[in-house]
Amino acid sequence: MTQTELTMAQKSRKTTKYLLILWSLYTLPLVLFIVIMLLIGRGKMGFLPDFAELENPQTNLSTLIITNDGEQLGKYFVENRTFVGFDELAPHLVDALVATEDVRYYRHSGIDVRSLSRVLVYSVLLGKNGGGGSTISQQLAKNLFPRDTTIRKTKIGKSLHLGVNKFKEWNTGVRLERSYTKDEIISMYLNTVPFGGGSIVGISSAAKTFFNTSPDSLTIEQAATLVGMLKAPTAYNPRINPERAFGRRNTVISQMEKYGYLEPQVADSLRQIPVTVDYNLASHLTGRARHFRTFLGGFMNKSKPVSPGRNAGNLALERYMRDSIRWAGDPLYGWINKVYKPDGTQYNLYRDGLKIYTTINYKMQQYAEEALDYQMKEVLQPAFFREKKGRTNAPFEDISREEINSILYKSVRWTDRYKIMTANGSSWDSILYAFNQPVQMHIFSWDGPIDTVMTPMDSIKYMKHILRAGFMAMDPASGQVRAFVGGHNFNYFQYEHVYQGRRQVGSTIKPFLYLLAMQENYSPCEMIPLVPITFHNIINNKDTTYTPTAPPPNRFAGKKVSLKWGLATSHNWVSAWLFKNFNPANVIKLMRKMGVSSYIDPVPSMIYGTADISLEEMVGAFNTFSNSGIYVSPNYVTRIEDRYGNVISTFHPNENEAISEETAFLMLTLLRNVVDMYGSYRGVNYFGTSIRLRTRYQFTGELAGKTGTTQNQSDGWYMGLAPKLTAAAWVGGEDRSIHFDMLGMGAGGNMSLPIYAEFLQRVYADSTLGITQEDEFVKPFDFYVDLDCPNIMEADSNSNFEDF
Repeated sequence: MTQTELTMAQKSRKTTKYLLILWSLYTLPLVLFIVIMLLIGRGKMGFLPDFAELENPQTNLSTLIITNDGEQLGKYFVENRTFVGFDELAPHLVDALVATEDVRYYRHSGIDVRSLSRVLVYSVLLGKNGGGGSTISQQLAKNLFPRDTTIRKTKIGKSLHLGVNKFKEWNTGVRLERSYTKDEIISMYLNTVPFGGGSIVGISSAAKTFFNTSPDSLTIEQAATLVGMLKAPTAYNPRINPERAFGRRNTVISQMEKYGYLEPQVADSLRQIPVTVDYNLASHLTGRARHFRTFLGGFMNKSKPVSPGRNAGNLALERYMRDSIRWAGDPLYGWINKVYKPDGTQYNLYRDGLKIYTTINYKMQQYAEEALDYQMKEVLQPAFFREKKGRTNAPFEDISREEINSILYKSVRWTDRYKIMTANGSSWDSILYAFNQPVQMHIFSWDGPIDTVMTPMDSIKYMKHILRAGFMAMDPASGQVRAFVGGHNFNYFQYEHVYQGRRQVGSTIKPFLYLLAMQENYSPCEMIPLVPITFHNIINNKDTTYTPTAPPPNRFAGKKVSLKWGLATSHNWVSAWLFKNFNPANVIKLMRKMGVSSYIDPVPSMIYGTADISLEEMVGAFNTFSNSGIYVSPNYVTRIEDRYGNVISTFHPNENEAISEETAFLMLTLLRNVVDMYGSYRGVNYFGTSIRLRTRYQFTGELAGKTGTTQNQSDGWYMGLAPKLTAAAWVGGEDRSIHFDMLGMGAGGNMSLPIYAEFLQRVYADSTLGITQEDEFVKPFDFYVDLDCPNIMEADSNSNFEDF
């Protein structure tokens, strides 16, 4: 072989060697890529979602609480995320997303080779910012199946770890493209992306939070602002960083113009519009019906009652019996612990994206909250502050200093400050010392929080001055609860006074005494002597007597009065006569049939309404009179759907015929007299305790009702019946020793009746609700009772009142 041939052969071998090296360098990454993808596909390099998980990705979705008129009342959530379909997205929102995040989205199958090549050349070879290479499908994969966050210490380990994660996202992105349409992937992506704050997740929450609108109603500039946030939610947050958000939004608009989604002149105009927000951050502490939403969540999460044992006290046993009845008879009570998913696991209100369709009417709820707030803010609270101003023991009355301290110290033990100090080992004396040192704080006022300096103990006393209240309204026939106001300002007063709170009911218990008389064929016109009634009891082998009193003046003492007059004026002597002549145990049995499950002691003081009963129980019981004698349990929810719209449960009230239709109508007649009665006897006027519904509020339609006031004016009640709406209000102090001095302000007719009246005025004024003053109570067919009878008359000279 010549030298020339040898040289040529050597060059050929070198060329082949270089070609082999070049081909190896070219093919090795491809082979490595294929091997890695195969290993990932077989699950050899960590978790990878299987087909079932791709078809049903698990995301935390908010549970929506929806009113009967289709309004969203609130949410339960860990992440504030609500699913919306592609047809619920504004078209320019999709355009903005594609133009900015993945312009070749509709032309690739999960991996954009051109974008990857750009990233490789600019970022890897040239060391410049080449932009992102992830497609929307890959970003969705990362959102649905978050990366392994295991920390690698070395730089090489971190790079390899990141590379494997990227390969997994490519794999998952391609598989998502095979499982879903392009539109579905867009929708899924926008439902999973975070918009900052930790709780704002998904386009529905973002649209509501930043612009108070829905995804299908976003304007072009609003859509561009939200799409711009995807790059860095905090940096481009329009509320926190409006200037940055403005620049980023215009970048998105420019992208839309560049790729033909916007005409140049339109884009130019849009870029001039300033960024504005209508911020509405969703929270469990904001919005309407906050007490109701909290009540409903707790009600549905109740566990099966556990017996407290034979040696438990009466209250514990009563609570157990009451909760047991509810558990057995109300499918909504403890629903979470009764109904399970197909796979046997429990539903979660905060993660499973349920839809709870409630019976609450959004407008009525608004009117109820407005009515309660008006009466408390404008009338009662200013009057209470004026009355207690300058008093050493205010707001407490009629109790000793030791009793006051006991109440205050109990409140101290409920505070976070006490719990923290106790956890740190502080003594009781140290805690009391700290509670009497001035500190900076925020306190409640009706005009908004006040920044002030005061001692924690003084802040407790101040908060004790704030009167509490509750209100509930329901439809008489269906039992559907239309309004539920557990109190005012949930941020400061979270204890609710509809279902949870139980207070003495005062004279609102009296109609049930009259009910027993009606069942025994007494007429509302039955005349009885108005005299004190004395009860004889044997206590500890001693004969004792008890004579119920009646507020003075008793101008008609010694006369005969009708039963309808007795209830209309809420006279205690008439109630005492009924109690003595009818078995009180039968009264309690009737109340049980009408939904009252709280303990009632069958003693003479029962006529004063000393039993502690909830507002919910009282509304349900009184509603029986409006509903022709049929008791229907208060109904809060009509149905629950899963995240896919499948109905899981439906709910209906329990019903039973508690009293006859005729008896119910007789009771309605008596209760209507409480509102309508106005007369005089020998120059002395008398009137029903609810007459102001006619005189002050000028209602003209059929109404019935009953006021209630407890001892020392500690509680004020009003039970109101309209043909298509049953409602009630309660007002009182946090403790029974907190009350108005006199009946002038402290009676139920002054404290609670105005809340009902203000609510009813708003309802009647709203024609869309279908409740008018022309509505009439249903009268039994072919039923007649003569009520044209005297209310007061002279007693027969031969009457022997000692017989009574």
